[in-house]
Amino acid sequence: MRPSVVVVTPGGGSCLLDFFVARFAAVPAAVWQARFQAGDITYDSGERARTTDPATAGRRLYYYRTVPDEALIPFTEEVLWQDAHLLVADKPHFLPVVPSGKHLRETLLVRLQERLGLPELSPIHRIDKDTAGLVLFSVRAVDRNAYQALFRQRQVGKVYECIAPWNPALPWPMRRESGIGPAAHFMQQAEVGETQDGGAGGVNAITEIAPLEVHGNLARYALRPLTGQRHQLRVHMNALGLPLLFDGIYPTLTPEGANDYSRPLQLLARSLEFIDPLTGQNRHFESRRNLLPLAEIDQKKHQIAL
Repeated sequence: MRPSVVVVTPGGGSCLLDFFVARFAAVPAAVWQARFQAGDITYDSGERARTTDPATAGRRLYYYRTVPDEALIPFTEEVLWQDAHLLVADKPHFLPVVPSGKHLRETLLVRLQERLGLPELSPIHRIDKDTAGLVLFSVRAVDRNAYQALFRQRQVGKVYECIAPWNPALPWPMRRESGIGPAAHFMQQAEVGETQDGGAGGVNAITEIAPLEVHGNLARYALRPLTGQRHQLRVHMNALGLPLLFDGIYPTLTPEGANDYSRPLQLLARSLEFIDPLTGQNRHFESRRNLLPLAEIDQKKHQIAL
């Protein structure tokens, strides 16, 4: 498992224990003392750090996080492709990509690092833990920036699929262009403007949306995000009055940790296509996962109000 990294900031206290207690207020001082004593906090030289060492600004330290009583996530990832530079994983719903909050070992990154013995493995991009589908990883740290540049320069063709309500009155297919920014609750984003000039307060999120299949009041859609704003697909569909099926954030935020494994968010990262910057080869990957069959969704059983 790869350690976390923290850099000592100015005014962080007179010693390292003071710095860690102030920097991570939610972790009791006794926990940090135990980690220092166990040798779980080191400098980048590999030398063991001590509680009384001076908190010198700019010093980099490595430490291992622990999450007590971490719940197991009963779904398994699949590796679709691996070479010396690139790994492509097919992620299940509910599994976070990287450690955060209450999730450490039960994350896609840590699972793959430990299972495959790849300590330098690092995600090139991310998808929400609620979303299933494709995630790219660089196998070597030295290659990561070359692949990340593809996403920064919008050179990756991305296709998602989702299930949401059907509205035949909307002009299909469509291209949704808007500004997306923080909402009142930190867990949510919202549309903040729909101008075309791209200036301040203008367009920063573009999604092409097309129906693939319609069954009654529900439809399966293809979503092609041309930008990469946080929660972009969920925000755009919700703004159209078409919130994704089983979305626990839009339009209504459900309590944290209220996972219902029988109701996975119906959003799938279906395919990725790009020119490999290291080999020059065309890469095209398809998820082997599927969303729920429309004809089998019982709207009354799943309490779907349409």
